[in-house]
Amino acid sequence: MPIAKLSETKFNVNLGFIGIEATWEIDDNQKYAAWEMYVELATRIATAELEEEEGLLRESLTSLYQLFAITRNILKKYGPSIATANNPNDITFGHLAVGILNKVIRPVLSKWHPLLLDWEQKNNKDKTNREHELEWEHSKELREILNEVRAKLIDYANVLGEVSGVADLIE
Repeated sequence: MPIAKLSETKFNVNLGFIGIEATWEIDDNQKYAAWEMYVELATRIATAELEEEEGLLRESLTSLYQLFAITRNILKKYGPSIATANNPNDITFGHLAVGILNKVIRPVLSKWHPLLLDWEQKNNKDKTNREHELEWEHSKELREILNEVRAKLIDYANVLGEVSGVADLIE
């Protein structure tokens, strides 16, 4: 469970799943970058529970993939200040964002995107994409993994929301 406690402009953050436990000093750029990322996470299929009979795996993987471009844009928009800590032991939005991409999202995409693509290419179009996806032997396993990633993204989003000073928008 993430810990994010405000003490003036500092948060103690623990997102154990990416191995970060440190202090995050918040300035306006950090706060606005966190807000932008929070909005993206709060409104994506990637943070919605994917039940067995709902949605498409492809849509979920695409939503996760899009987080790379979105995160890069936020990092570029706010510049090096959101990736440079005043204290070498502290973290920044940049640390968290890149950690989530590289340690949570990238491993899932690098394994499952090509596997799903191979399966999709075997659809001879006598079935809908959804029907074909549900017949895939790995469908249930990928749904479970996507729901695990979802839980981690919600923890991350909750930290970003608290840093931004907004009410929790994700259930």
